[in-house]
Amino acid sequence: MPTLENIEQQKFLTSLQEEVKALFKTAEEGNTPEQVFTDIALSMLSDSGETENYRLCYDEKVSKRGMEHKINAYALSENYETLDLFITIYNEASKVQLVSKPDADKAVERLLKFFKNAAYKNYVSEIDESSEIFDLAHTISNSPEVKEFLTRVNIFLLTDGEVRAEFKTSEKIAGYTIYYRVIDINYLFNLSEKSRIPIEIDFEANDASIPCIVANNQNEEYQSYLAIIPGEVLANIYEQFGSRLLEQNVRSFLQSTGKTNRGIRKTIIEEPHMFLAYNNGIAATADEVKLIDLPNGKGKAIGFVKDLQIVNGGQTTASIYHTWKKDKANISQIFVPVKLSVVKKKDKFSEIVGRISEYANTQNKVSVVDLSSNKPEHIELEKISRAVWASPKEGESQQSTWFYERARGQYKNEIKKFGMSPAKRKVFETKNPKQQVFTKEDLAKYVNTWQEIFDGKKLVIGPHFVVRGNQKNYVQFMYFNFGKKPDNIFFEDTIAKAILFRTAEKVYGVKPKAIGDMRYITVPYAIAWLGYNLNYKLDLYKIWKNQALSEKLRELLYEIMTKVEAFIRKNAPGSLYGEFAKKEDCWNAVKKEDFKVDLTSIKEDIESSASATKRQRISDDEIAKAEFEASLERINSVHYQIWKNIEEWGQTEGKLSKYLSDMANTVSNRLRNSRHLTPIEIGNAHKILDIVTEEAPELFFNLDELNEKESKSGKQKPEITLDIIKEIVKWDRKNKCLKDFEYKFMADLAEGKKTITDRNLFIAGLNLKKVKKYGFGK
Repeated sequence: MPTLENIEQQKFLTSLQEEVKALFKTAEEGNTPEQVFTDIALSMLSDSGETENYRLCYDEKVSKRGMEHKINAYALSENYETLDLFITIYNEASKVQLVSKPDADKAVERLLKFFKNAAYKNYVSEIDESSEIFDLAHTISNSPEVKEFLTRVNIFLLTDGEVRAEFKTSEKIAGYTIYYRVIDINYLFNLSEKSRIPIEIDFEANDASIPCIVANNQNEEYQSYLAIIPGEVLANIYEQFGSRLLEQNVRSFLQSTGKTNRGIRKTIIEEPHMFLAYNNGIAATADEVKLIDLPNGKGKAIGFVKDLQIVNGGQTTASIYHTWKKDKANISQIFVPVKLSVVKKKDKFSEIVGRISEYANTQNKVSVVDLSSNKPEHIELEKISRAVWASPKEGESQQSTWFYERARGQYKNEIKKFGMSPAKRKVFETKNPKQQVFTKEDLAKYVNTWQEIFDGKKLVIGPHFVVRGNQKNYVQFMYFNFGKKPDNIFFEDTIAKAILFRTAEKVYGVKPKAIGDMRYITVPYAIAWLGYNLNYKLDLYKIWKNQALSEKLRELLYEIMTKVEAFIRKNAPGSLYGEFAKKEDCWNAVKKEDFKVDLTSIKEDIESSASATKRQRISDDEIAKAEFEASLERINSVHYQIWKNIEEWGQTEGKLSKYLSDMANTVSNRLRNSRHLTPIEIGNAHKILDIVTEEAPELFFNLDELNEKESKSGKQKPEITLDIIKEIVKWDRKNKCLKDFEYKFMADLAEGKKTITDRNLFIAGLNLKKVKKYGFGK
């Protein structure tokens, strides 16, 4: 009698085969069901972090003796450290088929033969340059980076069948460590349920138990262990798992040319016995830890770890490994301190690990020169400025942003990045109008003008500092007026102050119709006087919402500026208006004057307890989401055909590394099949677009044409959302058009029992097409 797991596995296989058939219908000419299956399997592995930037490329060599070698896909890491090679056995059967050991061995041997031929024979000369596999064979045989950095070769057997045969796990071939892995229907099924398969390390079985101290920190959230791990053990772990160990790490490994890594390498080679004293060690997390007793009552040791992740110390780990491999260094005297935390609250796993990673990394020097542009407050304000939208101005319908130019030239660079075609540039400039760009100096001017600030009894912010010029005013701002993390309310109020300042400049006028010739003095003094005399109760939120001042407020500003200018002229000694305005005495004199101005004329613009609006703060998550969506928009706006063109250009012109060239191909396939991009793919896609924008902007010339053509052809896939899935479940309860397993799949998605992944959305889309035939949505 079949078990529940077998039944669920069979349903998974059925949906998988339907997905292959559906994708094959829309696949490019020359594709095969086997390659479509390969793409689906690798997409799942990529999403779970087990490979990255894979490339489909079928090649086989057939001689009189039969098929000598075969390859379905590969993935070469950015630093040339890891090469993943994939071969597929695709049965295309409706029931799970058993893959025999001879067939599995034969497939793996064919893939291994390809690697040997490419690495040690002049195989590349036998391949046509137009072949999909030529580039990889050429890289393996001729690239100095491969010869220097290639650490591990992973041989993957992909199949829709079940492999029960035992495989060797690894072996050495001509200096390279080869690891063997089977990704069969069982593994894919588990991956679909869990989204990732954790790393498990059995130290005890390998006689490498790690002595540790169990921290006496009993709580519900985590348990910590303090340990010292031998360098040889750490290097062996890294050799096997590589970057999979560093999934939660905020920094990827920097090649040993970086200063930090050169220091680590120097210590390993010259003073290995001092490593423990010099190095801060690593911070890691795990899902589960099993302890064992050391002999002779010497304490405890870590015998087994499940889901080990290094969240800080990736540089240390990789540097030890590379110095051991590349420099043949003796690392027997290397010992590394480890703080290992087991997160108990699984629902808060990502949050807690993220904090551990963040706080561990803040202890390290981020840059040699700490420029003010890179201060956290400026970075946060930049993020907010891209995430918060201002209401349309009167007579307009388009929302827009106020673009904070944290670093000089950002706006111009963003236009180049996002305005890849005339239509895209127009959209960008409409959403981010040039007249709404403001700089760090502008920020300091608007904020410092509005309200005076004292440090004890000393006045440190006021209009007299603004008059002293951008640089001096900015220094005061950074010291005394920008110490807290900004939020959206700070940003909205700042923009209101910007609108107030800029409108005052317009109202002041330009000669010959100006109030006078002291605008740079009069505007900040008049605004500061207004704020001071209103006890800073002007309704800034109203200005933000309207994106303009009321007519009454404009008129009042004109009156105040006229009188302030006359007062400063009259009281400045010897007509030195500018020098007088830079002094605190000038501001003290101005703020004492009432100027016989009727402030009740703007009572509608004054904030009262009755009119005060309860304002909503935007969370960090919402800001991050908006930033992420803007990042994706740029990538998604480039048609997948142009990504293919970019790949070809990168190869032909040599402007893209092998890794980035493959990445362009990956992004093209992801977009064509409407699949989500991984964070690594998103980051590298932006890197590629930046290069193309600088080197070959002509590649974007037909972007508008391609997008318009696709839009008219109706090829864009309909959006399927959680709400639509819930509607289908509700509809099918009555109409019963879906098969039982199809209905259960949709119900599980609707109830949150299954996660909303690319693959699950694709299957849900197939079910949507099916129920539409029977009348859903009509």
